Amino acid sequence: MTNIQDFSEIAPFDDSQFAEKMALLVKEPGFEHAVRYVMPQVDFPEFVKNLLSIRDKCTFQTKIMWPFLEMLASKTTSGITVGGLENISGDRSCTFITNHRDIVLDASFLNLCFLRAGVPTSEIAIGNNLLIYEWITDLVRLNKSFIVKRNLRITQALEAAKQLSAYIHYAITQKHESVWIAQREGRAKDSNDVTQESLVKMLALDGGGTIAENLLPINLTPAAISYEYDPNDYLKAREFLLKRIDPEFKKSPHDDLLSMETGMLQPKGHVHFEIGKCVNPAIEPLVNVEDRNEVIKQVCSAIDKTIHSGYKIYPINYVAYDLLHRSHKFVEEYTPAQAADFEQYVETQLDKVELPDVSTLDRSFMREMMLTMYANPLKNKIAAKEQN
Repeated sequence: MTNIQDFSEIAPFDDSQFAEKMALLVKEPGFEHAVRYVMPQVDFPEFVKNLLSIRDKCTFQTKIMWPFLEMLASKTTSGITVGGLENISGDRSCTFITNHRDIVLDASFLNLCFLRAGVPTSEIAIGNNLLIYEWITDLVRLNKSFIVKRNLRITQALEAAKQLSAYIHYAITQKHESVWIAQREGRAKDSNDVTQESLVKMLALDGGGTIAENLLPINLTPAAISYEYDPNDYLKAREFLLKRIDPEFKKSPHDDLLSMETGMLQPKGHVHFEIGKCVNPAIEPLVNVEDRNEVIKQVCSAIDKTIHSGYKIYPINYVAYDLLHRSHKFVEEYTPAQAADFEQYVETQLDKVELPDVSTLDRSFMREMMLTMYANPLKNKIAAKEQN
């Protein structure tokens, strides 16, 4: 069994470290600036006093994060709902694996659903590419997050993957903590959610058995996230355009900060989580399959099918499909007013794109990408239904 010390650089802070790390965090000017930005009415000295009275991660989540997320939900959503809570077993920790829409809120809002339901929150996987400042790293580790190392050389990447896999197995089987991880590195910009094979390979590195045998103990449990509106849709369309112009284009840390801020603070409409059943029944028959690639492929397929089946489809998804395909296939699923409102929404979002010399053709391309983002969940749900 791997020792806990092996994980000291990536694991959430232990409760024995909590008070010390929090005392350092509240002195950071960047932390104060961020708190005042997202909570303009805050009495910061009183807020700090409350933080310093907390001694463990669980109390931090219930006393600080829960009210903060409820405030954020009330200001930026039309309501957050969850289905499938019956698929969570009280005596079994699991790996929640979800599609990835928002950098910050996918896991945060899922944990909000757990807090409301009295279900233990999950630890959260977060890429170190997003941890731009040291105080952000400390904050997320105080909030039950563990670090995924990105952008490493090949040999370093393999060691990091082994360490990450070992930590996830340790968290579930020894700490009895559930974990959350996205089904792919980075968000699916076009909302075509497909599980990366490399992710499943990483999860299966620890254990000493076959791929299937190594995956069974971590209880992979897919969940689908459905945002009615994606506040970052126009930023994603902009990125598609920039990559079309320059295939080597890479986002800057500023771009990531803007995406985090926009996703967190701008309207999202309705938000729904649908927790599927653990996919162990699909993995168990694969224990003795020798073709590793076939095992990985089937595990990814089981995850994808569960996520796609769990999408909540909103009227705008139907509108986007019909606009994209110049059809009336789903005209019964929305009103003319809803269609007109969505078309106006798309144009308003595209007006926010700040780029020099955007041609009519460029705008048309970004519009098509935005329609694709909203149509793909519907396409994938239909395809998953046809597989049943």
